[in-house]
Amino acid sequence: MDVQQPVKTKKEAECPLCANTLNNPKTLPCLHSFCLGCLDKQANLARRQRQQAIKCPVCQASLQIPKTDTFAKLPSPAILSRLVNVLALEDGTEQSQKCSRCGKNNLLTSYCLVCHSFVCESCSHSHQCRNATTNDERPVMCSQQNHEDQSLEFYCEDCDVLICPKCSLVSHNCHSITDLQKAAQERTMQMEVAVAKVRAEILVIENKIKKQTELKNKSETVIMNAKKKMNDTVEESVRYLREHQKQMNDKFRGIDEAERRQHAVRLEDMERIATELKSFVKDVGQGILQRNISAEILQTNPMIVGRCDELLNATKANLYMSPYLNYFVENKCDLLDQILVTKTDPSMCLIEGHDSLIGIESEFVVVTRDSEGLQCYQQNDQVKVEMLTPEGDHLRTELKDSRDGKYTVTYTPQYAGQHRLEVQVNKQLLTVSPFVVEVCDHHYQFGLKFGSTGNREGEFHLICDIAVCDKTGTIAVADHGNKRIQLFSSDGKFQRQVELDGKPFSLASTDCGNLLTLVADSNMKSRLFIEGDHFIKRINSQHLRKSHRLSIASDGRLIITDTADHKIKVFSPDENNLLQSFFAPNCDKDPECAIYHQNKFYVSYPGAHCVKVFNETGMYLHDIGCKGAKDGQFNCPRGLVIDKYNRLIVCDVRNRRLQLFTLSGKFLDKVQAYNGIPMVAAINKNDNNLFLGDNGSNSIYVFH
Repeated sequence: MDVQQPVKTKKEAECPLCANTLNNPKTLPCLHSFCLGCLDKQANLARRQRQQAIKCPVCQASLQIPKTDTFAKLPSPAILSRLVNVLALEDGTEQSQKCSRCGKNNLLTSYCLVCHSFVCESCSHSHQCRNATTNDERPVMCSQQNHEDQSLEFYCEDCDVLICPKCSLVSHNCHSITDLQKAAQERTMQMEVAVAKVRAEILVIENKIKKQTELKNKSETVIMNAKKKMNDTVEESVRYLREHQKQMNDKFRGIDEAERRQHAVRLEDMERIATELKSFVKDVGQGILQRNISAEILQTNPMIVGRCDELLNATKANLYMSPYLNYFVENKCDLLDQILVTKTDPSMCLIEGHDSLIGIESEFVVVTRDSEGLQCYQQNDQVKVEMLTPEGDHLRTELKDSRDGKYTVTYTPQYAGQHRLEVQVNKQLLTVSPFVVEVCDHHYQFGLKFGSTGNREGEFHLICDIAVCDKTGTIAVADHGNKRIQLFSSDGKFQRQVELDGKPFSLASTDCGNLLTLVADSNMKSRLFIEGDHFIKRINSQHLRKSHRLSIASDGRLIITDTADHKIKVFSPDENNLLQSFFAPNCDKDPECAIYHQNKFYVSYPGAHCVKVFNETGMYLHDIGCKGAKDGQFNCPRGLVIDKYNRLIVCDVRNRRLQLFTLSGKFLDKVQAYNGIPMVAAINKNDNNLFLGDNGSNSIYVFH
């Protein structure tokens, strides 16, 4: 193999830093090679600038500077070292040596990259032909001392080096040794896989470059359009101001011309009067008075005095006073513009909402997203919401920024029908606008009634509480007088009963379908029972003195009213730990029913004729209702329940009605077609059916 072929790659043997042929080449981890001296100069310069690393001048990959401030320990690229030798030969810097082919001291002109040897010009052609006609590679000889006659035939996996047979016995004994060709094939496959991954990554980066270029062009277009819009807006404002200036100048011109005419008329009249007066005085003064002839004076006196009186009476030389003129500006033409830089793309934003009911506080959510469709939040985003009633009136809304890309909008509709929702993000109307919200008029309608007075199956003697299992739809009724719990299907058909040794006061159904029951024994002490599929487990608690009503919060906590100390007590789900205990200030009445919803406790007080509201820590907030028979007033409120529309339903016992309120206490509605004695109520959360325990007829009413 002659020297001409490798010389074509002379550029590869140049140092990118000094542009000269590599001198003592060293290869960085990024596989770019440089002169050792050039690298050390870079390191010294970086050290003087208090830097701990240098960057590859070709690919900008970072490399830590060794503590010795030299990169001498970096690997030397073998192929480049050989190429440097070839170039040295081509440049004539290689001295005459012994030809490895013929053994003569001829001028060496070629270097074989296969044999790693120099040959003279006479041998280069035949040597090249030999390499071209054989598939056998000339063996590479070992460089270890006393092994120079041994070829490198093996590869040590443990040391990651090429070795000869002697090396395998002397210094690599018991190591994992592989045939040279086999190891090369394995490494070739590894290199091909690694290079393939890099090629794949190149495609990914090129796609990203393409997309980034598209985004850059889009950004430039957006900026250009926004700039054009700004310029057009300013120019339009300038045109408007110029037109306004012209109109105002025309008005000033008209006022000025009118005033000039008024002053000209007055001056003309005054000059005419002055001329008449001067003419009369001149004629009389130069004539009769200057001559001073008695006969003439006496004869003309009546005529002259009369003329004087006539002139004086006719003279009206009043001044014309111009009206006061002022120019003022109520509102300057301020241009309220701004430049907003944001990742939010209004065309990708969404509205999440659902239909609502009259009088019920409802909400929908505006989700801001970027151009990739991902939810994003930008502090400077401007979200504007308008909701219109079916009549076109504006409905009041409240916007809450969650600072995560979601904006919750609450509203309380007062009319049924389609409400139009328009949302603007950064002054741009969303593509989903107008968003239509259907507002329905919801009323509970009587469905069915079951039960009567007695002690047989399906009959009751004083209904104390109702519980509905959302999982199965089973209706449990606390039959207080008959000391039992009766279970019914959702359509009112009797299923079974559970006999008790005491009178049940209250019921509650857990999410898993278990039934909790408060029972008073013969000593009037309260106990808590848990009923599973076919067993009853009794739980006693030292905190239960004279408990009355039981409910379960959404997190499993038990809420029990205790009439012995007028307190509301909150227990852990296993009923073993008392978590909270609180009472209404300045109230000595017994609490009846306590429920927990949206971080608030709602407690009925029959003796106080109101429902009291407490926060999650048990602090009293306010009352709902007062004593009376009007809408929103109570006479002995007892059972409480909240339906899926967040409406508080109150059993107004002595007013013989059910009343519905918002959670803030605003009266909404009454359940129609009912005139019994409502004591307790329950809701099936799945279908929102309302179950009412009536102690007037010892029956269960079901409203859909």
